[in-house]
Order: sequence, then structure tokens, then C-alpha cells
Amino acid sequence: MAETSSHVSAIDRLERPALRALLEASRAVNDALEPAEVCRLVAQHAANVLGAQGASVLLHDPQRNELVFQTMVDPTASNSLEGHRFPADRGIAGQVVRTKRAVRLDEARANQNFYQGIDLETKTRTHSLMAAPLIHKDTVLGVIEVVNKLDGGAFEESDLALLQVFANLVVSAARNATSFDQLNKTNRALREDLPTENFIGKSAAFNEALALCRKVAPQATTVLLTGETGTGKEMAARAIHGLSPRCDQPFVAVNCAALPESLVESELFGHEQGAFTGATAQRQGKFELANHGTLLLDEIGDLELNMQAKLLRVLEAHEFTRVGGSEPVLCDVRVIAATNRDLKADSESGRFRIDLYYRLNVFPIRLPALRERLDDLPLLIEHLMAQVVPSMGITAPNINDEAMACLRRYRWPGNVRELRNVIERALLLADGQIHPKHLPSEIAQATGEAEVSGDEQPAPSALAEQERNLVLDALQQNNWNQSAAARQLGITRDILRYRVKRYGLVRSGAK
Repeated sequence: MAETSSHVSAIDRLERPALRALLEASRAVNDALEPAEVCRLVAQHAANVLGAQGASVLLHDPQRNELVFQTMVDPTASNSLEGHRFPADRGIAGQVVRTKRAVRLDEARANQNFYQGIDLETKTRTHSLMAAPLIHKDTVLGVIEVVNKLDGGAFEESDLALLQVFANLVVSAARNATSFDQLNKTNRALREDLPTENFIGKSAAFNEALALCRKVAPQATTVLLTGETGTGKEMAARAIHGLSPRCDQPFVAVNCAALPESLVESELFGHEQGAFTGATAQRQGKFELANHGTLLLDEIGDLELNMQAKLLRVLEAHEFTRVGGSEPVLCDVRVIAATNRDLKADSESGRFRIDLYYRLNVFPIRLPALRERLDDLPLLIEHLMAQVVPSMGITAPNINDEAMACLRRYRWPGNVRELRNVIERALLLADGQIHPKHLPSEIAQATGEAEVSGDEQPAPSALAEQERNLVLDALQQNNWNQSAAARQLGITRDILRYRVKRYGLVRSGAK
């Protein structure tokens, strides 16, 4: 009741031109057919009615836990942030998402939650700020913000009440336009006219994989994405989904290697209340959550054989039974599987069911390793810098020729994911220009590793022998647990795997 009174009081204080603008905003958003158009109209009218320099509508992507700019209205900004993403726990907007409460700040930069990366990106300076949550059925779906009073003053409590009215307009109008489910899904493709925009590269190997993604996307065909860790298999799956007729339905990704063996079946197929200790309520699994959409089964080669049999049945019968249940649940899901393993070899050795392999391998797409597309390095580095630099509040440095030569010589066992980490580290160390000294030692000292095929052994040297012994000792001390050995050595698991293959290291007794 207090909130309603506040809204009425705020509207009572409106001058006639502002009141007309508010009514016009209400009519416009109710007539809008698309959620994106609703957000744009609300932002424009909010800035006009509240006398603000700019306004934005941000949506919350719960799968990535990120906030993404759906629309931004600010004529003073050097560039629009529409489609720009940042972690949902950052900034004033992140505070609003966490607390589900609107905020009004006279000097936003003094607030401990203020995120200066936005100002650096737009080349503006935020002073006064208001933000209100977009709430539907107790779920925060986004935030509406206005910044900087045009008259140089501060926003008032009545202004904050009005902003909450605009937040309610977004929710109400978007529900009428399509449904908030669709609005919530829209933010997964905000950066793109095509969902392949984040695929960066022009090399022949890259373009071949991209062409296959485009070719298979319109069909319901099962896809098997193969390639080393860090080559972008999940990004490829999202692109296939985004280009498919299912693009407005859920995209659900699950990492099979990260699921405890005891919980795999429940995670994939859900469970009934009381099915096991701790099952206090019925729970939907990933297949049910992805119904009518796309399910990515990442690292599928790590599934145990008993789960492989159950997965095969779901793929063939298009139904499953929840753990503890007796009634079959029908599902219409397009499955995309991804792995960095050789499933054909695993199936021949009995590690992977051969019937499941053939069921998944309907349309295989191999994503090339970074060392197979080194011509794409400059484009990838430019793209990664554009992603990282705004959050650091720095100017993107140049890469000198010697450093670029080192990057080209390196073998990149972690592929694009490793490249991102290397670039982020170099940005922190460099001052105006990136030199070899700003790169990790294994990259700065690379001497043509990328020219050596995976089956060739490196020439013996004292340094190589010392490195081999260090890797072997770490593996033996950790019972050949590669993750633990990599942590002990202070390197990534991808780099460790490459070293194991490079030196031909085999556990004693293993074939």
C-alpha cells in the first residue's frame, strides 16, 4: 500500500508535459509487439520524463549469471553498449539484482559497488543514478537505470517511484507482447544479428567448421562436436541452436565430466520427491528443462557405461523416467554432443558404447585447434582485447612483432581459452606495448613448437629432460591425477596433457 501511495504521490507532482509523456509511454509499450521494442520505448520515455541524460534496460542471463544491455539511450555516449555483457554481481545494477530493491544515488561513483568499466567504454561520467528491478513472480529479470539529471541536480524520491512505474511497464507490456520467457531468452543473442558473430576467424579450417554449423542448424539432426579443449565447442552449439527453428526455446548445457557419478541420472532426467535421501521435492532434469529446445551434452565421453545405455534409450524413444518415478516423460529435444576424446577409439576398446557412438555421430563437426589456424591470431587477439579491456579500465596496447612471433610459434594446447588467459595477463603487465617479457615463459621461449606434429618427439635437451622429470614426478606423487598434478605444477590441465603427450609419458603398467 505504501508503494502504491508513493506512485500516486509521484504522479500527482508531475507537470502536464511530463504526465503526457508518461501516458504516451504507456500507450506505446502496450502497442509494441516485440520485447526489444518495449525496452527501447521505455528507456526513451524514462529519460524524457525523468529529465535524465540517459537510460538503459539490462536483462539478467541466469545461465551465465551475467547482465546484458538490451537497450541504451544516451546521446552523449561515444558508443552504444547494446549487447555488452558483464558479471551480474558487478556494479549498481548487480546490487539491484541481488537485493531486488531500487536504489537512488546522488554520487554513484562514491558507492562501493560502482563499476567504472561502463563509463570507460562510453567515455561518459556517471554522477547521479537510479536503478529499479524488473520483477516477475518474485524473479528479477533485469534492471532499468537512468543516469545524470540534465539540470545537474539530484534525483528525488518521487523520481525513484516513477522509475518503478516504468519498470512495471516493461514487465506488463512485455508479457502482453510475447511472454517474459521469450524476453529472458532474447538476451542470449543480444550481441548478434546472427548467432555466429562471436565466431572469429577467416582461415580455411575455421570457415569449413562454420559452414557445417550453418548447414546443419535448420534440421533436427543430432550433432557431434569434436576438438581439443578450448576450441569453442559450446560456442558452436549455441550458434547451431541460435540459427535453428528452436532458437526461441531453451538452450541447456551440461558438462557430463563435472557431474558426480551418483547424481548423473538425477541431473539429466530429474527425480521424484522421496526418490532418495535429500529429494524433498520433485525436480526437473536437463532433458525436461530443454524440452522443445536444444541440450548440449559436453564431455559426453566421460559418461559411465550404465548412463550411456540410458541416454541411448532416450535418444531413440524420446522419453525417459525420472529417478524414483514410474511414468514415462515425453521430450522433444535436439541433442548436441561434444567431446575432446576419440569416441571411435573408445568404442572399439569398450570404453564407450558403439551403438551410442553411431547414434551421436550423425553429423560430426571437428573444430580446429588454434595451431591449425594461426592466421586467425591477430583477429582473435583484437576480439579478446575488446572484451577484456573495458573491465580493466585501460587502453588496449599494441603487440610488438617479436611478441607476435612468439605467439605464432607456440603450440597452444589450451587453444582459444588459453589465448584469452595469456592476453588478459599481458594486459595487466604491459604499459602501452606487449613484449615477449609480458608473456608466460613457455610462450616467450617457444622455438617453433607449432611446426612440430603431435607424433614427433622434441629434440633432447637438458631443459626438456628437466621438464619431463618434473611432470613425471608430479603425476606419480598425485597417483596420475592430472588435475591435481597440474595444480601442483602451477599450470593448466591442458598444458599438462600436452606435456604428457609430448614426452610420451605412460603410467607404469598401462598400455
